Amino acid sequence: MDDKTKESLEAAVFRRLVAHLQKRTDVQNIDLMIAGGFCRNCLGDWYREAAAEKGIALEKDEAQGLVYGMTPDEWKQKHQKKATPEQLAAFEASQKAQH
Repeated sequence: MDDKTKESLEAAVFRRLVAHLQKRTDVQNIDLMIAGGFCRNCLGDWYREAAAEKGIALEKDEAQGLVYGMTPDEWKQKHQKKATPEQLAAFEASQKAQH
């Protein structure tokens, strides 16, 4: 597979992942952090960093909005739930396991 084809496929996979996460509002960011060590905010940050490498300035909220499909504040108001003590404990344990 040539590099251009690979990059095109990777872009398609990223778009599909973002669309999937936009539909799965029941999956909280803390759940993603526990299971995978990243969340929607991380994807937005990576988006912003990739843009910066190309000389494109994106504000943090703008980049995260591209992942959320709305502003981060709007997503939080509509979909974010307060983390449970169990989620917080699992998050802490997952952070210790990564280090």
